[in-house]
Amino acid sequence: MLNILDGQSLKKLIISGANNLENNKKMVDDLNVFPVPDGDTGTNMSMTINAAARDLISRDDANIHNISEHIASSSLRGARGNSGVILSQLFRGFSRALKDKKSVNTIDLAFALKASSDTAYKAVMKPTEGTILTVARETATYAVEIAEDTQNILEFAEKVLEKARETLNRTPDMLPVLKQANVVDAGGMGLVVILEGAISALKGNEITRIAPVVYENTEKLSIQIDTDNIKFIYCTEFIITKKSLNYSITPFREVIEQKGDSILVIEDADIVKVHIHTNKPGFVLEQAVKIGDLSNIKIDNMKLQHNEATLNETVEPLPQKEYGIVAVTTGEGIEQIFKDVGTDGLVMGGQSMNPSTEDILKVINKVNSQNIFVLPNNKNIILAAGQVNELTDKNVIVIPTKTIPQGIGAMLAFDKNAPVKENINNMGEAISQVKTGLVTFAARDSEFDGMSIKSGDIMGMEEDKITIIGDNPNNVAAQIIAKLVDKNSYVITLLYGEDIETDVAKSLLDEMKILYPKCDIMLYKGGQPLYYYIISVE
Repeated sequence: MLNILDGQSLKKLIISGANNLENNKKMVDDLNVFPVPDGDTGTNMSMTINAAARDLISRDDANIHNISEHIASSSLRGARGNSGVILSQLFRGFSRALKDKKSVNTIDLAFALKASSDTAYKAVMKPTEGTILTVARETATYAVEIAEDTQNILEFAEKVLEKARETLNRTPDMLPVLKQANVVDAGGMGLVVILEGAISALKGNEITRIAPVVYENTEKLSIQIDTDNIKFIYCTEFIITKKSLNYSITPFREVIEQKGDSILVIEDADIVKVHIHTNKPGFVLEQAVKIGDLSNIKIDNMKLQHNEATLNETVEPLPQKEYGIVAVTTGEGIEQIFKDVGTDGLVMGGQSMNPSTEDILKVINKVNSQNIFVLPNNKNIILAAGQVNELTDKNVIVIPTKTIPQGIGAMLAFDKNAPVKENINNMGEAISQVKTGLVTFAARDSEFDGMSIKSGDIMGMEEDKITIIGDNPNNVAAQIIAKLVDKNSYVITLLYGEDIETDVAKSLLDEMKILYPKCDIMLYKGGQPLYYYIISVE
């Protein structure tokens, strides 16, 4: 009978839980009810816990607090998306509760789970019930109730898991959007999958990762780049899990061959590995999603990376400034806009490409300032950005921008001669004056807010709420603008994406000038993937 858990046992549990989630992350991703292209909950949680699992492999410490500290630190650095950050905070609270303990019993574990839940709740400004937070809280509360009467750790863990499953099954009753879609919460499911993997290891059946596909000539996946003459800027890689084994990838390969070079499309059973250098990663992803579900998406701006590397090699360090600004961006045109308005560092990422806390930290460390303002420009990146303060001595201030227009507005309100608090207030006020519209495509079939949405439909969004469904990006954009503009509006800004031709965007501009003669209307090539238009109304 196992009554004590030490560091090496915890190590096995976490690695087994991480492997179980990695093996089942697509199932968790499929629970996402919002149909926009997204990094997805299962993928983000898996990348977060796998950062911890990788760190544990070589650690032989039997002290459970030492092992738990490594888990907390590595998962924090690797945290991606809101679900990943919440998971890292669960590990953080768990570790803090184990301070000075070499091993633990069921009572210690129960109070560590309680501390875990409390810490995660504190990390979220407006906790929503019916999510991973609820599953963690109710599970922890139950664990404390049974701990004194359940000394066997396996018996205790199985009861805790049963409570987690029971709470997960009630999440649709707590969150109407889940009930409407007839699914349980994706983050809660991710947590249950981790617990299932951990308990399997307790029983002596450690979960191993399903062997990755072994591709012939895999060294070709690392392409040597002629950095002096880069024709296609974005190195784009991802994996497609096919909806049907009978689906031919030949048409997909033929279509994307027209949009780039250094192309590898490697098929093995139900998996397709894709690598391409392109100026239109959004177009490639849009074609790929027709085949199946996407994972392991990685998009790098090779020209920017090369320029930064060259600058680091040849330019003397600049004197330290009082303030620095780091923004999360995607799209060559948008990157240039942020540079033009004075951004000091850019983090590549956004929708479907959530950067980790470590990714943001690396850019912050390159900025020669003690006070760093961070503009996440996506609601799913705000929490990850907020964890950077735990990892640096710099004063990091996250301005909670949820969209690119909000980020630009915040930049324009920044005053390098003003105190920190004044800038925080001014940038926050600027955000409140910006209304954002988005035009994108549906990545999956969905029933949302009474609307039946089919994969490939053109969707118009006001902030993060879908309000228009159509089949033409310009028509949908015009309808969204009509909803955003009121008598107080004076500026309309249109950022068109990589999948919109310039003459098509100009036709929308001309139409808007006729409809809104009192507004200043500006058109820029944003070059962003996934979004046909990003619209700002001020």
